[in-house]
Amino acid sequence: MKRKYAWVSLLFLFGIVFLITSGACSKKEEGPLADKGIGPVKSITLATIDPQKAALGQQIFQSKCSACHKLDEKYVGPALKGVTQRRAPEWILNQILNPTEMTQKDPIAKELLATYLTQMTPQNLTEDEAKNVLEYFRQVDSGKP
Repeated sequence: MKRKYAWVSLLFLFGIVFLITSGACSKKEEGPLADKGIGPVKSITLATIDPQKAALGQQIFQSKCSACHKLDEKYVGPALKGVTQRRAPEWILNQILNPTEMTQKDPIAKELLATYLTQMTPQNLTEDEAKNVLEYFRQVDSGKP
């Protein structure tokens, strides 16, 4: 009889260990908004939208990005309106700053490459310039001019 309870206890213990190691008890957020991508930006805290930075970001977007991206339509690359609702801000920044490695290692970027069949060209933006572009996307997605 003691052996039977020992087996039950052992199975229970293995079950707990399995749940913990498989992540079933984890509260880790999943999905596109949880994916921060691969690159220099590990974390960013967003404040209210800065109209001056958004204006600089719009200029950068028009000069560096608009040859391949439109806001409201698919072009060489995906339409970017709503991108801040589909992707984490870190992911957006890492895609801007590190597009080659992103398409090699990040599952979402790999899927975009497979869909559009065009590698995003590095634009050699600084992190501050990329943040201005993100600010522009945030402003567009907020619906405020």
